Amino acid sequence: MKKEVKDTIIVTLGEQLKKYPHFYLVDVSGLNAEDTSNLRRKCFKNEIKMVVVKNTLLHKAFEASEIDFEPLYSTLKGNTAVMFTNVANTPAKLLKEYSKAGIPALKGAYAEEGIFVGADKLEELSSIKSKSELIADVVALLQSPIKNVISGLNAGGKIHGLLDAIAERNK
Repeated sequence: MKKEVKDTIIVTLGEQLKKYPHFYLVDVSGLNAEDTSNLRRKCFKNEIKMVVVKNTLLHKAFEASEIDFEPLYSTLKGNTAVMFTNVANTPAKLLKEYSKAGIPALKGAYAEEGIFVGADKLEELSSIKSKSELIADVVALLQSPIKNVISGLNAGGKIHGLLDAIAERNK
């Protein structure tokens, strides 16, 4: 491979590292062509960009980045694919589907706040809620007291009875 091509790949990887807040390093060496194609389709469907890279080029892209990716250097052995994503738990859920066969295997992961995760944390990664799921939970928690008051008001239609019940409970 020519130096110009390598430089282009390093720059492209650097741009992807800046664009996506989360990525997973995965070993895809045990997958045949059909399984790799199926994995790529599932990645595309789940808005994950999967790129198979040379370890040395990814290492150079890590070094050129403003973020210190040194904890991930030790994972750059064998065949490596990078799964770039905007939602941290999506690749983990996808990899968990394949976990029974052990292929593809998680090597490491990076989350936007500088969190580095090893291969043994796939279960925890898949159970983490996404940002939108957390926001939905908070909104539901905020709405539940209001819903209780409204349902109490609508249930009997008698505000006086409700106020008496509250007054009795406070005594």
